[in-house]
Parts: sequence; structure tokens; C-alpha cells
Amino acid sequence: MNHLTTDISTPQAKQCLADSLSGLQCQDDVSVDDFLGGKLRLIQPLDGYRVSMDTILLAATIPAKAGETVLEPGMGSGGAALSLAHRVAGVQVTGLELQPVMADLGRRNIALNAMQDQVNVFEGDLTEPHPEIKDGSFDHVMANPPYLTPGRGMRPPSKTKGLSHMMSSATLKDWLNFCIDKARYKGTITIIHRTDMLQDVIARLHKRVGELTLLPLWPRAGVPAKRFILQGRKGMHGGMTVLNGLEMHGEKERYTKQAEKILRDGGAIDLKALAGRAVPAK
Repeated sequence: MNHLTTDISTPQAKQCLADSLSGLQCQDDVSVDDFLGGKLRLIQPLDGYRVSMDTILLAATIPAKAGETVLEPGMGSGGAALSLAHRVAGVQVTGLELQPVMADLGRRNIALNAMQDQVNVFEGDLTEPHPEIKDGSFDHVMANPPYLTPGRGMRPPSKTKGLSHMMSSATLKDWLNFCIDKARYKGTITIIHRTDMLQDVIARLHKRVGELTLLPLWPRAGVPAKRFILQGRKGMHGGMTVLNGLEMHGEKERYTKQAEKILRDGGAIDLKALAGRAVPAK
């Protein structure tokens, strides 16, 4: 059965959900889940890549405004793109997705959340991108590259999850070069990744992306960060500012108040404002 964790009490909502699920080869293999406190609904595979906190946190850091353009390679089922579009009315988000099954779910989720005017997705490989995704044409580029490289971890058994979590034909260098190439001059590039990959990411951005801001993501106070968000601007050469970071879980609470505001209320993480109160790294 589908795991419906969203309000489908109204006839309009029931029909919208039915339309979005129509045509799926096996509806028993998906769930329909609430995000942002029920403001966003996503159809996701039960066995495969599913939206995580990383997805929502990445979208929360994008400083987009109405009328600006955002690109997300590896869009998946659309969690980050739709979260951003929900927060910023009038922003235009383009996704690129390698896996046809995930691109299909992305399109269904765009329709389910009535975001057709703000979000679209192309199928394709970032090493051979869709011709409509042109160099230097996006105000912001955000990415959640696969965290694992072959030989440095066990590939998840699910094909969709395996491709989402482990590098295949495209390397980290390919991902970052793609992001840089597609951003306009002075546009932002935002990456979320594992902390043990921080030096690699910074090295790949060197001389092409500057004014970096690093946000560590602490599981809870006193526990080393496993993830980071790094944001910079194409063509700039300023140094890096290291922020205090974001604590996700409290001692007793599931989420800290700050994390709750982002994950449940759809709030933004204003890296520029935080950087203004931080001490630049030397």
C-alpha cells in the first residue's frame, strides 16, 4: 500500500494525488510524504533514494530572489527544487536528472505541488547536459553530489539509491566543473557534502569560486560534523568564512529550534548575514 502521510481530505487534493500517481508502473512501491510541516508533498520510492534533511538544508541556503534562476544537477524527485520554489515565490528552478524513473517522479511532484510555473526538469547526464542548460546562464547552482566514490564505501543495493549515493561515470570534479560552468559571473554555487571531502571540494573550486562561506552541520552539541554546506561566488577571489554551524538535534528534543524553523517551517539559512557576524578564516 501507499504510505499516505499527507492530508488528502478534500476532493481537489484527492484528484491531484490520483493524477500524480496515475501511470506509475507499481504504485505499491512509492510513498507520499509530507515535508515542511505539510506544505510540500513528495512521491518517493519506498526502496531507493529518498529526500533527507540534507535536501531541505541545501535549499534553505540558496539566496535566490523572485525572477532569478537556479539550477540543480541530480534533482532526484525534486525535494530541494520544490522546497526552494515554495520558499521563494517567482524563482525559476531547473533540474537535471540522470535517472528516468527519478525524473518522472520529479515531474509528478512538480504537478502534485502545482509548481509547473516555477520548476522544470530535464533528463540527462551532467557530462553531456541538455542543450537548453547553457553555460553562464544561472544566478545560482546548488548540488548534493553522490557522497561515495567507488572503493570508498558499499554501494546501496537499490539502483536509484546507488546512483544517488555513489559516483558513477561523473566524478566530483565533473560535478563541480558543471556547477561552475553553468553559473553566471558572481552567481552563487552551493554544495552539501561529507566533511572528509571538504579539502577536495575546496581544491576543485580554487581560483574559480571565491568568497566562500562554510557552514558545518553538527548532529548535536559536542558531536563532530558529518556534513557541511559550502557556498561561494563564481569569479570572486575573497577568502573563506567559517561559521559556527547549525546544531540539528537537541539533548532531548528531536530538533533544535533553529533546525525546526528550517525543516518544518521552510525557513531560510541566511549565510551572508551569518558571515557578517563571523570571523573570516585565516
